[in-house]
Amino acid sequence: MPVQLLLSMLRAPASTGAVLPSSRALATAMARTAIGADLIVELGAGTGPVTRALLEQMPGVPLIAVELQPDLAQMLQRRFPEVDVRLAPADQVIDALGEPEGVVVLVSSLPFRSLPRPVRSETIASICRFLLADPQRRLVQFTYQPRAPFRPPPGLRWHRRMSVWANTPPAGVWELCAPT
Repeated sequence: MPVQLLLSMLRAPASTGAVLPSSRALATAMARTAIGADLIVELGAGTGPVTRALLEQMPGVPLIAVELQPDLAQMLQRRFPEVDVRLAPADQVIDALGEPEGVVVLVSSLPFRSLPRPVRSETIASICRFLLADPQRRLVQFTYQPRAPFRPPPGLRWHRRMSVWANTPPAGVWELCAPT
């Protein structure tokens, strides 16, 4: 699968953010952090390693996979026909969710630090509005940096859940939610 990701990286480096797909260890760690969801929205699904782990860890939980790059979105739909794949910007999909029932977990592989500033700002604003609307909602995000992926607004707080050393490069799994 790295060939497809590499081609996407060459076409749109700022929105791809990685040359290698997430390792199985990172994908599994992210999926485990999302356990308890009634609906999962995966942002930046890419080639699907996290998608696969989510389906394995939480069979039967509805999954929406969001991917901005057409080639990757088509590949995801072929590989995972049971998943609702949406070819759209993350902020548009989040804003269109409305008020879904139950616990909603956003699972993100978006490269916040490399996204163009307007896209980053709009996406973060949509995520935070969505999370603030219901204290059960949360965001699971990985980053290669040793710090939180972005500064949250008042009412939300980052928690570092784990480090995944069996990934190239090593990554941290973080969770953004309302303080309890």
